[in-house]
Amino acid sequence: MKVRALSLYNYRNYAKLDLEFKHNLNIFVGQNAQGKTNILESIYVGAMGRSHRTNTDNELIRWQQPGGSIHLTFTRQDIENKLVFKFISNHNKEIILNGHTIKTRELIGHLNAVMFSPEDLMLIKGVPANRRKFLDSEISQASPSYYRNLLQYNRIVSQRNNLLKKIRENRAKAAMLETWDEQLALSAAIIIEKRQSALKKLAMLANLMHRKITNSRENLTISYLQSGITKPVDNLQEWYRQQMYENRSVDIARGSTSVGPHRDDLVFAVNGVNLRNFGSQGQQRTGVLAVKLAEIEFIKSETGEYPVLLLDDVMSELDASRREQLLSFIKDRIQTFITATEPKYFSEHKMGKYYSVVEGQVQQFDWK
Repeated sequence: MKVRALSLYNYRNYAKLDLEFKHNLNIFVGQNAQGKTNILESIYVGAMGRSHRTNTDNELIRWQQPGGSIHLTFTRQDIENKLVFKFISNHNKEIILNGHTIKTRELIGHLNAVMFSPEDLMLIKGVPANRRKFLDSEISQASPSYYRNLLQYNRIVSQRNNLLKKIRENRAKAAMLETWDEQLALSAAIIIEKRQSALKKLAMLANLMHRKITNSRENLTISYLQSGITKPVDNLQEWYRQQMYENRSVDIARGSTSVGPHRDDLVFAVNGVNLRNFGSQGQQRTGVLAVKLAEIEFIKSETGEYPVLLLDDVMSELDASRREQLLSFIKDRIQTFITATEPKYFSEHKMGKYYSVVEGQVQQFDWK
């Protein structure tokens, strides 16, 4: 999978930008707030249909402009595809794939991309929502049907929560929850089974990467922590139905659903020690790096092709050893787009194609 060309029009700080990519490694160098991340963000939007930095499409449009667009040309299985995003202020965006207008849920899985940014270094010690988002994003790209199931599950939770609030305010009857509980139990069971299956493979790959980085000194394990479950459950759908019934009064009082995949978490451990609670910063960063490399291999194993890799200012956050491990892994293997403030973070030998980014102006340069 390769991104061959990118054009931006009135996108963020770019009035007009046209780039063609022939190399696997593309490095954008410049000071902060010059527009480097905007380039990587636009590719991520092409893969996921949304930005990793904002939930508001209006923020993607250049200041005081009525609209903007992203044009991407990419190959998948050696077949060329053209993808266009049109953003109009205060309107829903339009997505056009190979001349046909599609919805976001139909986009996922066409262009696969893995983003690695400084925020991802908080994956292990950050909040559970970040870990769920990481796992869901990975599975969705490998399995678009999972993404559709996840959207359906989130809609059911939202509608059930609205009903819970109405019941609390005596504007609806508790008996009306039965239908939603039945749908939620089925959808939750489907989500959990897919998550656990994918995590089993991901955990194995992550441990292999981790052992390589640590010269086989440490073993990394990733466990799925299912809220409310302390022992194996034979029938997840029935278990969820029972839990929602038993927690009904609590849910009504809170106006929210207290059990389900939206409450679950991942636990990272090295040699049996919980990294979030007891791991050093170095161990946590090694763990995150191993997981990100495993994510890339997981998507390849599921789809047959490596995803595009987006490294947004992480080179300065990693020490020399981890930088070398990362560059060694991606070299001549994965098309990668990197942002950095200086080229010194890379090998003394020229690697790929270098671009200077200054106030929204991008120029190729040779670094020796």
